[in-house]
Amino acid sequence: MKILQSVEQFNELKEGSRTVFVFSAGWCPDCRFIEPFMPVIEAKYHNYQFILVDRDQFIDLCVELDVFGIPSFIMYENGQEVNRFVSKDRKTQQEIEEFLEAK
Repeated sequence: MKILQSVEQFNELKEGSRTVFVFSAGWCPDCRFIEPFMPVIEAKYHNYQFILVDRDQFIDLCVELDVFGIPSFIMYENGQEVNRFVSKDRKTQQEIEEFLEAK
């Protein structure tokens, strides 16, 4: 998974097709929980681009997007937010896949 480097990059990437931003942090146990199966999800949903956003590095972006719980997911397509799975709850592989299919 690519790692977001700047807010400018975020703005560029969200203009593409099917980009999923994964909001996470190194200290978050629920974020560590999803790590083992995220490569499986990325392979299964290869038509999506997954971008890891470090919540601590991009706290202002998180506030702007109302991302107050992690791990969280926001999907963009052609500059428009098309779906979000934002909460402080632990996410399962099935829940993440349901989010990706709900678009």
